[in-house]
Amino acid sequence: MENPIQITDKAKLEIVTTLEANKIPDTYGLRVGLRGGGCSGTFLLGFDTASDADQVYKIDGIKVIIDKRHLMYVLGVLVDYEEGMNGSGYTVSSLEKK
Repeated sequence: MENPIQITDKAKLEIVTTLEANKIPDTYGLRVGLRGGGCSGTFLLGFDTASDADQVYKIDGIKVIIDKRHLMYVLGVLVDYEEGMNGSGYTVSSLEKK
């Protein structure tokens, strides 16, 4: 299966920097999922370890963990990192809406 999500170069750099700076072990990856249910849920990002309910992908050297139940909702999303006047942080957006 091809990669279910895309990660921008800026987000990749930030993820790698965060993992290294916090000495997070290799067993952890970037969890992409949903908080809440189905279409009304909000995207969830964080560092976590995989469980039996997860699908694990290697996307451009980044370990990405997605709960199999969330997979159909996060297919095609773009993970980015933005720095703005209101602070900086990760953004998750659907590519289909653009």
